[in-house]
Amino acid sequence: MLLFDVYSLFDVTPVRAQGCRVWDDKGTEYLDLYGGHAVISIGHSHPRYLAALTEQLHRIGFYSNSVVNPLQTELAQRIGKVSGYEDYRLFLDNSGAESNENALKLASFHTGKDRIIAFHRSFHGRTSGAVAVTDNPAIVSPFNANHKVTFCDLNDAEGVEKSLMQGDVAGVIIEGIQGCGGIHVPTTSFMQTLADLCHRYGAALILDEVQSGYGRTGRFFAHQWNDIRPDIITMGKGIANGFPCGGILIAPQFQARKGMLGTTFGGNYLAMAAALAVLDIIADEGLIDNAYRVGEYIKSHIPSSPRIKEVRGRGLMIGIEMNEDVAPLRRKLLFDDHIFTGVAGQNMIRLLAPLCLTIGQADQFLAAFNETLA
Repeated sequence: MLLFDVYSLFDVTPVRAQGCRVWDDKGTEYLDLYGGHAVISIGHSHPRYLAALTEQLHRIGFYSNSVVNPLQTELAQRIGKVSGYEDYRLFLDNSGAESNENALKLASFHTGKDRIIAFHRSFHGRTSGAVAVTDNPAIVSPFNANHKVTFCDLNDAEGVEKSLMQGDVAGVIIEGIQGCGGIHVPTTSFMQTLADLCHRYGAALILDEVQSGYGRTGRFFAHQWNDIRPDIITMGKGIANGFPCGGILIAPQFQARKGMLGTTFGGNYLAMAAALAVLDIIADEGLIDNAYRVGEYIKSHIPSSPRIKEVRGRGLMIGIEMNEDVAPLRRKLLFDDHIFTGVAGQNMIRLLAPLCLTIGQADQFLAAFNETLA
């Protein structure tokens, strides 16, 4: 039997990793500036993280959500405290896409309405509802084509209000910073107006912080740069540093009832041990401040060049938009300079490094990138 061939694969086989470094099966060392799609938050193979998972596995690895799991309560309290959302409640699941799926459902349950506003260039996941609110026709099957979704332009408050005025909108879903769509940062004025509009028209504001959250931009959530409080916040990727985990923070006005949401693996003991270790390490090693400091250093040291159109982002969520196809540049960085990077579309290099990236490692990337530009 062969694998279902849906990925374009580079001929690299990682077998070991530590911090921001990865080694392949030939012994070649790589600098990881992509973190496996922003998943690696505290760095690869952190010893405290490994110890937490190992110790938990020796106690109990799994049981269903039909019994009390104190680690879930501890994680809820910890996330509430570090994020400033102590009055919100946490629902745990397995991934960012599942978090967005549950958020859309919860908004519809709460409002009794059935339409969602999303944004052009958005990406929210590959499950059914998440695909429907993603602006990428390549991944939307006929089954997923949900005509209850309206797409608006980012930073176009007038267009959003026009759609909200129809009265049937359950929620508005927006990324803290658009990731796959090209590292587009919504303006503070737009985000504040959007929050006001959702409140005025009775729609839930859903902040997708799957990629932009967990300290990546220099705040725990990217939307906190805009001084707003959404109704639902979705999380995934960096929450457990590679162990499958996701969750949603839910505002106090949302009523719960038995059976409205559910999951088999969400909130399992190993995921909770991983997620708690991540919070410990982020706090003890100052990784949120580090992400902002090193990310801004990278942006400020990328030189002006006719090959570069624009550099965007916050902290360690950086997009370098080029005036050319970036595929050759990405291959050179990988195979000649041994640096993992990502892309967004055809013209953007996307950097989503672990939050522990150092200035010295940033300089390694900058030297390779600037040499290529020259």
